[in-house]
Amino acid sequence: MAFHPIDRDTDYLLPPSVQDWLPESHLARYIVEVVETLDLSELERAYAGRGSDAYHPAMLLSLLIYGYATGTFSSRKIERATYDSLAFRFIACNQHPDHDTLAVFRRRFGKQLESIFVQVLQVARENRLSRFGTVSLDGTKVHANASRHRALSYGHAEKIEAKLEAEVQELMKLAEKADQTAVPDGVNLPDEIKRREDRLVAIRDAKAKLEARAKERFEREKAEYDAKMAARAQKERRSGKKPGGKDPDPPASGPRAQDQINLTDEESRIMPAHGAFEQSYNAQALVDTESLLVLATQVSQAPNDKEQLTPMLEKLQANPEGLNQPDTLLADTGYFSEKNVRACEGAGIEPLIAGSRESHHPDWKARFTEPEPLAASATPVEAMQHRLKTLKGHAAYALRKQTVEPVFGIIKRVMGFRQFSLRGLANACHEWTLVCLVWNLKRMAVLRPNSAGLG
Repeated sequence: MAFHPIDRDTDYLLPPSVQDWLPESHLARYIVEVVETLDLSELERAYAGRGSDAYHPAMLLSLLIYGYATGTFSSRKIERATYDSLAFRFIACNQHPDHDTLAVFRRRFGKQLESIFVQVLQVARENRLSRFGTVSLDGTKVHANASRHRALSYGHAEKIEAKLEAEVQELMKLAEKADQTAVPDGVNLPDEIKRREDRLVAIRDAKAKLEARAKERFEREKAEYDAKMAARAQKERRSGKKPGGKDPDPPASGPRAQDQINLTDEESRIMPAHGAFEQSYNAQALVDTESLLVLATQVSQAPNDKEQLTPMLEKLQANPEGLNQPDTLLADTGYFSEKNVRACEGAGIEPLIAGSRESHHPDWKARFTEPEPLAASATPVEAMQHRLKTLKGHAAYALRKQTVEPVFGIIKRVMGFRQFSLRGLANACHEWTLVCLVWNLKRMAVLRPNSAGLG
């Protein structure tokens, strides 16, 4: 068996131009090509022009995009890759922005990523990658940059507060004694007292935030309770008799013992995900069923999806013409409510939202027969449920699982994005926009003519 010789002493000469380093169909080339056509004037104007020359925003943005596209989310790893990777060297023009520059750029221009996201969608529309006629909505839990073990409940905070206050009193009494023989060797009383007082400050601050959240919740629940009671009273006046069922319970004021706050990222929440509870955010995406491009994004602190449809419709309608008015919206049962059905129809979009989970073993005839005609007096919800039972509606709804869920799967499993790098709801929103922007560019690179999908 003959082997290629191991020779590390012979000089190797790289091509003199970075243009010769990568094949024409490489993903890094496509990202640079698209980014350099975007209007980044708002980013450019943000630089004051003092001191040494700054790295161009187009280059820093391209580095971040290619980093996220290849599972390199750390600014330190991206900096290292500008030395170790030909693709990163190509994007950086053989320069090496340090990790601080990359991290500050990502935080500083998070808000501007929304307009860049829309510009990339406009590129897709101009290239006629889809008709953008049917969209699918869903949410996925993404881990926050915080551990659930750093979460503190209001009830536990009160117990710790009482314990620390007692320890501070005990230590202060020992410090006041002239004879400190009862103090163990190596104990510095002032340091021990300060440590506990610092923890008390942090716990009281956490309690104050939980109390503020409880006040907002009470005001919201009180408004809902008053509306329900007013509706029952109006119904009683019309019918002359008391409505059936018991009156709704009035909301309780003040924080609950189980109310929690995370000491690392106080805006994240404990959410159920895959049979466990994790410190997370609820990331939403509205995906085009034809091209699998994401048309709108949002991040929520709510673990359920029911209240997310209207904000996502508003984000969609804010898009430019051609990207803001699909014909049909598909969503699973987590989004089902009369309010959401009416919101879609008010926006001129036909909703197909499952009212309940479909049986695993439906009658085989249902797949081949049309339902009974719809009654003339049907409500919007009944009309939608009838459409779902039709052969056309059933076939349209079947697109949901093969559009938005694969997008989430690829983002998490292939791109490797399972946890936010930034903390706080606003920063999480910006980072999720960046992630979906990256997904769109990867997808567009595959959909472009003669694409080899390299990168």
